[in-house]
Amino acid sequence: QVRLAESGGGLVQPGGSLRLSCAASVNIDSFSAMAWYRQAPGKQRERVAIITNGGTANYADSVRGRFTISRDNAGDTVYLQMNTLKPEDTAVYYCYAITWAFSEFWGQGTQVTVAS
Repeated sequence: QVRLAESGGGLVQPGGSLRLSCAASVNIDSFSAMAWYRQAPGKQRERVAIITNGGTANYADSVRGRFTISRDNAGDTVYLQMNTLKPEDTAVYYCYAITWAFSEFWGQGTQVTVAS
């Protein structure tokens, strides 16, 4: 059974930074892509960033230039570096993975709160 475990969330002031980690229970080469989603209260879940097995990344317009997704090619972890955080970035952040056979997996989420 594939498990994804997020960590690194917390409370940060506007303009600050956080790095989220997503540790998979299998080597991440098992996945064709991994992504970070977020869901704010009262809003739909939205994709923040995605990275393919080959390392190609794409970002939501709202975070492009501030967030960076990366992967540990030797291991089991994907990261989301978040800089210049804004109050509107406040949400629960979820890790997502899809295998080459199109099976999908989600983590439990980690809370990110941006407030002064």
